[in-house]
Amino acid sequence: MTSDLRIYAKISELVALRHRAKGFSFLPSQPVGSVLSGRNRSKLRGRGLDFEELRHYRQGDDIRALDWRVTKRTKKPHIRVYNEEREHSVLLLIDQRMSMFFGSKNKMKSVVASEVAALCAWQVLSTGDRIGAVVFNDDEAVEIKPRRSERGVMQILHQTVKMNNALNASYKVNNNDDQLNVALQKASELCRHDALIILISDLQGWDDNTVKYIKRLSGHNDFIVPFVHDALEKELPPKQRLVVSDGVNQIAVDSGHKGLQQDFQSDFASNISYLQSELKKYAVPVIEINTDVPVVDQILLSIGQARKRGSK
Repeated sequence: MTSDLRIYAKISELVALRHRAKGFSFLPSQPVGSVLSGRNRSKLRGRGLDFEELRHYRQGDDIRALDWRVTKRTKKPHIRVYNEEREHSVLLLIDQRMSMFFGSKNKMKSVVASEVAALCAWQVLSTGDRIGAVVFNDDEAVEIKPRRSERGVMQILHQTVKMNNALNASYKVNNNDDQLNVALQKASELCRHDALIILISDLQGWDDNTVKYIKRLSGHNDFIVPFVHDALEKELPPKQRLVVSDGVNQIAVDSGHKGLQQDFQSDFASNISYLQSELKKYAVPVIEINTDVPVVDQILLSIGQARKRGSK
């Protein structure tokens, strides 16, 4: 297997990103530097000093927060929620399917997803919060429960690199198009409420059930989608004859055909627009991450844009 860092992730490179995981936050508790800034109200809550709301008890809630008077009066359990959070749980959903094993210029989408995951994990650990993951490929989805430790981060990185390095052109896919939803199902089991879920993926194979899972999860958690894509998925190179293959079949394409160029660009733009509009209904930010520009620069740019929105 090649050691080319553009094609395969390497554990030492992901560990080195620890020193770059600064200057940004995905948590809404820091409104200026968070990509979640600008939302109407964060759903991330904790047991602090300031009362925020009274709501129905949900499975997993701390029974010490029960309001016995309201519970007795309504005959239904209610808890008191406070808005000062002591710690958060963050869950990364890291896509390492064959659709991610693609890159036309700088790096494979699978490598970029690994780097995004590493930056997120190190940043979360630096704030003292819990970090877990569901790392998935076309065949399996491995759960790593949220922990507040360097050992937990390393477990996530090692599992990600393991799946990443297993990708190759002859990788046998078992025609399982539902792995994205499998990962979201596992997320719903690990994070019932009050967590931050970060789905790092190209979202290939997403369907109505994917949207339903995200809707359900975002109802009781915060949710962010770093959407990973490659320049060649967005726009065909001008005036070239390309041979496109899925590993079994192949076809020759003339990218110089004006109508094909326009249709290709329009199709990508409409898919992105539709994805963003669907997720916007549930206050889920979509962060576009491409394979051409260093991941750190793209994340910091997103934070800068969030600052501008928050200052208006």
